[in-house]
Amino acid sequence: MSQNRKRGALSLWWQRTMNARTTTRIRRKGGQFWGMDMLVLHTVGRRTGQERETPLSWFADGDDWLIVASGGGSGYPDWYRNLEAHPDRTAVELHGQQPVAVTPTTLGGSEREQAWKQIITAQPRYQKYQSKARREYPVVRLATH
Repeated sequence: MSQNRKRGALSLWWQRTMNARTTTRIRRKGGQFWGMDMLVLHTVGRRTGQERETPLSWFADGDDWLIVASGGGSGYPDWYRNLEAHPDRTAVELHGQQPVAVTPTTLGGSEREQAWKQIITAQPRYQKYQSKARREYPVVRLATH
């Protein structure tokens, strides 16, 4: 096995392990981590069809949630690609609650700009992450049905 494949497999293992631990923490102890509100995003794998759970920070937008597709290096994070492939099979789980079906919408134009300002005001670290990225981070609104 090449060195790059070993690194890739180790990175994927680490990411999945930390996601599982963070998801368990959200469910047991509450939805705060590193000073951010956290939720568990439920999606379905675009290739496998398997249910996936991803812990993410979120930002209130009225009765909706805003999330940022900031992970994934130069590409989009897997959860974002899954959400795009199966938007009708997306749900949000908050601490102590059952998952709730949501409709995801990737924001664009002035709507994204307004949401982005709200996000970086609440958590300036996202502006720092964005400034180092080669792509614009998608901002997704999750609206309850």
